[in-house]
Amino acid sequence: MHTPKLNFAPGQRQRLDAGFAAAFGGIPTRYFSAPGRTEIGGNHTDHQRGRVLAAAVDLDTVAAVRPNGSNVIRIQSQGYPMSIVDLTRLTPQPEEINTTPALIRGVAARFRQLGCEIGGLDAYVESTVLPGSGLSSSAAFEVLVGTVINHLFWDGRATQPEIAQIGQYAENVFFGKPCGRMDQTASAVGGLVTIDFFDKAKPEIRSVDFDFFACGHALCIIDTRASHADLTDEYAAIPGEIRAVAEAMGREVLTQIPEAEFYAQLPRLRRLCGDRAVMRCIHFYQENARVPKQVAALERGDFPEFLRLVKESGYCSYMYLQNVIPSGAAEHQEVAVSLALCERYLQGRGAYRVHGGGFAGTVQAFVPLDILEDFRMKIDAVLGQGACHVLSIRPQGGVEITATE
Repeated sequence: MHTPKLNFAPGQRQRLDAGFAAAFGGIPTRYFSAPGRTEIGGNHTDHQRGRVLAAAVDLDTVAAVRPNGSNVIRIQSQGYPMSIVDLTRLTPQPEEINTTPALIRGVAARFRQLGCEIGGLDAYVESTVLPGSGLSSSAAFEVLVGTVINHLFWDGRATQPEIAQIGQYAENVFFGKPCGRMDQTASAVGGLVTIDFFDKAKPEIRSVDFDFFACGHALCIIDTRASHADLTDEYAAIPGEIRAVAEAMGREVLTQIPEAEFYAQLPRLRRLCGDRAVMRCIHFYQENARVPKQVAALERGDFPEFLRLVKESGYCSYMYLQNVIPSGAAEHQEVAVSLALCERYLQGRGAYRVHGGGFAGTVQAFVPLDILEDFRMKIDAVLGQGACHVLSIRPQGGVEITATE
């Protein structure tokens, strides 16, 4: 399927040029963009090499770039300190865990390992994929850096799925987060796609042609205004606990274990791994089976069935995966409150669910267009102005921007 070129938004090139000149002097020579992503189906399935349904969205991270002829990458992101990475030190640096330089160093290191003779560059970056928005600003940044390096130093040799793999490597090995690859793949590839990660070297990626607006619904992401701070252990516990169950059964991931075999060993697994780990595995089996049903519903035009499955996914995440309320939280339960608001304001229409990692971040809602403005106004009244974002699916993944306006 042909993917249209991405052009500058009005005034965007001038803003990028001005930012680049202020940071580095002179003018950039190339421009690149990578989108944020929304997870439509498959909550916490990718790290078990399961199935997902995801889409690139019309919020992105953009860069104005120029090679600098040195062994240093310098990236100035708007509003943040400059990140400087020495390309002679492409090994994980303990002091960089959970930092932007770790992502840059990890992406550069993986390209070098693959044979790319990477050089230095300067980049000025602006983003509408806000950190903590649940639209995966980190994956968009990784894909952006990978796309820049791929075009500047490797003649575009890496495919979009390979750039996603490189981004995941950087996040796992250098940044220190044991994520799956859904976020990076959706950002790199673009459009609405379903992905089966069972073959980890070559995941099966297939485009899904569907227009939510044509079915009278808007895709909304609600910022719950909860902080991700101090939640790294909560996120890491999900793949960690599920992995412990798989290892107790002599496998690497749950996709290698038939569901019937898992249930047959449930008494032993509860004793060895604990009930929460077992519950999270139950979620995985149900959610992984749900994704192809969602895809099938969209492809045959059965939107009511798709909405029913979205709601079912939300209940499954809340009850079994338990990624709505952080352990022990009582005063702050922002995601749970946001879900309750969706239930009240949708009044049985549309659908809603916890979105992405959970615990903080965002809630996803499919809102009928005839009540969209009322829904948004009521959500913003409780959570704060601008909490409810209406998104569109972007057909382009990580790309070079056409340098004409």
